[in-house]
Amino acid sequence: MQNILVEYVYLILIILGLVVIANKLGLAYPIVLLIGGLVVSTIPFFQNITITPELVFLIFLPPLLYEAAWQISWKEFWKWRRIIAGFAFPIVIITSCLIALISTSLIPGFTLAIGFLLGGIISPPDSISAVTIMKQTKAPKSVVSIAEGESLLNDASSLIVFRFALAAVITGQFNFQEATFSFVWVVIAGSLIGLAVGLVFYAIHRWLPLTPSIEIVLTFVTPYCMYYLAEHFHVSGVLAVVCGGLLLSSKRQGLLSYASRIQGVNVWNSIVFILNGLIFLLIGLQLPTIVNQLGDIGLKSAILYGLLISFALIATRVIIALCTSGFTRIMSNFIEVTEVNPGWKIPIVLGWAGIRGVVSLAAALSIPLYTIGETPFPYRNLILFITFVVILTTMIFNGLTLPWLIRKLNVEDFQTPVPIHRQEVMIQKKLAMESLHYLEDRSKSGSRKNKHLKNLISRLKTELGYFEEELKGMSGTLSGERKEYGDVFLELLQFQRDVLNRLNHDSGFDEEVIRKFHALIDIEEFKTRESD
Repeated sequence: MQNILVEYVYLILIILGLVVIANKLGLAYPIVLLIGGLVVSTIPFFQNITITPELVFLIFLPPLLYEAAWQISWKEFWKWRRIIAGFAFPIVIITSCLIALISTSLIPGFTLAIGFLLGGIISPPDSISAVTIMKQTKAPKSVVSIAEGESLLNDASSLIVFRFALAAVITGQFNFQEATFSFVWVVIAGSLIGLAVGLVFYAIHRWLPLTPSIEIVLTFVTPYCMYYLAEHFHVSGVLAVVCGGLLLSSKRQGLLSYASRIQGVNVWNSIVFILNGLIFLLIGLQLPTIVNQLGDIGLKSAILYGLLISFALIATRVIIALCTSGFTRIMSNFIEVTEVNPGWKIPIVLGWAGIRGVVSLAAALSIPLYTIGETPFPYRNLILFITFVVILTTMIFNGLTLPWLIRKLNVEDFQTPVPIHRQEVMIQKKLAMESLHYLEDRSKSGSRKNKHLKNLISRLKTELGYFEEELKGMSGTLSGERKEYGDVFLELLQFQRDVLNRLNHDSGFDEEVIRKFHALIDIEEFKTRESD
């Protein structure tokens, strides 16, 4: 146990170093971590570390899915719901079918059921890598939103396909009508369980006297309850976490206190960062084990199969994405769509962003060693190797070329959005205006002599005048004054920190009180820097 703990401590240190390198090179850290894992796998000290599907599905997957659902904009998700649904369900099923046909014609002895199994494993893209790359290259907002939304649903649809294909391989039977009914049941029941658990935890947060620490811990318990309960009834745990996470995310302002929101963001960011880092590094560490399990199949043949299927997978996704764009134009004649003419550039980018990752590897590892009657599972080792090659190929080839493709195509958003800075000024102006009206109404009811309220009203009037001038002409003079004010205010905050540090040496002041004021200064600095 001690040795395992030491190994994982070293892995975390390696992750931190590799992420620093990735930031220095301007690369998405999942790519660097995967390559780093391949290098680390050659070190004997780490060769006994293995990744099990239970570790991924039961420990890693629920919080990662929940955090993704929590971060996504529900407004953007609903806005692009048809495109997201098209990428999440039809594209996964079509890809699985095409990979089944390609693999059976390419690999001797591969049956259609095994081909569907392979298709279900490698069909879902990994959202973390693609979205990280898109954000680094400042891809259009709509592209990032669609990629984030797709990632919430494609894991569930692919794992459902995988489940039915696995049952067909083991039993040797496949009933289309029964499978269709089971598919619908798994989707609906999983979603309902996630929503039901979400409502229970919403009630707990709203009506019980919880501290911020308890609330943050509960946010970590929530996805596991959703996932385990759904899996207990043999329905989609992934969809349960996604639907429950989206529900609670939409109610976050009434769900958590302000202290829990501020503290929870930092805690969740740190935990998710480590989980993601471990996952991608562990994927790279699996190469020696997977190669050693190939058995009678030659390494060159296995590499060839993996590369051919990888490029077929890439081409299939791009073609389907382009067809989806054409289908949207046709359907715009019959129903209302968000974008009548999606064009070809954004579909190509979305198609190229189909980088495979942890869910594919975990699904492949979860294939049982034996079928009925202790018969070895056919082509299990080859499926594992092909899955790894697909992950490696799409992560490096697609991942490294995606920024170039976005810049080369000069991709523009579906709709011309209001610039972020202007949106921020408009929001600040609205807040200042409404706050000013509120305070002036309060002053009429007996607060006129309160000097602090008068100072606050005067400050809001000054800020409101600045926002109005900036929206009209973006006045350089006012911007300069605002910048000077911000610089002086930041210096003042640092001076206040020094004062607090000196006061902390005085035995008459409780350190907890000093820390509270430090936290308030941090919030003020955050607000000032974000408004620049």
